[in-house]
Amino acid sequence: MRIFGKGRHRPSASWRQATDRAFTLIGDGRYEDAGELLTRAADLEPWLSESWFNLALLHKFRHDWEQARAAGLRAVALLDRETGAPDWWNVGIAATALQDWSLARRAWQAYGLKVPGGAAVAGEPLGMELGSAAVRLSPEGEAEVVWGRRLDPARIEVLSIPLPSSGRRWGEVVLHDGVPHGERTTSSGHAYPVFDEIELWAPSPVPTWVVLLEAATEADRDALEQLAADAGFAAEDWSSSVRLLCRMCSESRMPSDEGEGVHLDPHDHSEPGHPGPLGHRTDGQLWVPERECGVAAPASLVRGLLDGWVADSPDSRDWRDLEEVC
Repeated sequence: MRIFGKGRHRPSASWRQATDRAFTLIGDGRYEDAGELLTRAADLEPWLSESWFNLALLHKFRHDWEQARAAGLRAVALLDRETGAPDWWNVGIAATALQDWSLARRAWQAYGLKVPGGAAVAGEPLGMELGSAAVRLSPEGEAEVVWGRRLDPARIEVLSIPLPSSGRRWGEVVLHDGVPHGERTTSSGHAYPVFDEIELWAPSPVPTWVVLLEAATEADRDALEQLAADAGFAAEDWSSSVRLLCRMCSESRMPSDEGEGVHLDPHDHSEPGHPGPLGHRTDGQLWVPERECGVAAPASLVRGLLDGWVADSPDSRDWRDLEEVC
């Protein structure tokens, strides 16, 4: 709340009722009706940063980035603290969606983040060294959590090969929300946040293929993944990397490597003995030679990549049923 002199201004009962009702409508997906109420609330209390913050949130949900930027700027103009306000984060997301890099830099810096070059530089806020994170693709549909590299506080480059149901590809850049929903932990103890995708920011020209491999050993499988990486693309053994989780488990703190081999993860809701999208657990064997693998590579390269992998060890490797899926 804004403080005027020594007194703290409290929003009126009408403002609170309109705002509470608006967020109920937002939860029901009734954005137009919610917008009318939040606009009315802003008319009632235009000096409250919360009035404009709430409008900026609504416009973010609607992906109306021009309006989100305008409302966000009005919100930050009324703030009574210098750094750390979520209002600035929403401004940063809207500015990133619009590629308004000078405003994005200003927003991240005002939030309290270190931005190489400061707010005066005109280009993208690269080099912030935010590390790896996970992103939940299509959070309102057939959600899938994949790994990626954070380019800045609002964008992740997808480094996993998403399943075709997500409609996303390896190498795409997605805009994501600022509040994590869940974590993924590794065997080393590191925890990584899971952010929800807002929308596709930059598409990838590289198609996704699915192929059935015969890989006698894990080393054979690893060789294909390394061969693809050396070529500048990717291959991923979906038989071991895919887990089916309920929403509650997905949005919690989850180990990223449990459920493989003979260990049964109690949070895994897939079916034992079915590789790939149907589940990643085996029926007690340490290794199943038939693997369902995703490959991200151009059409002109993918068959040669697979043939080269087989040629390096023809007695222990083979492939079949190659299909472009996304």
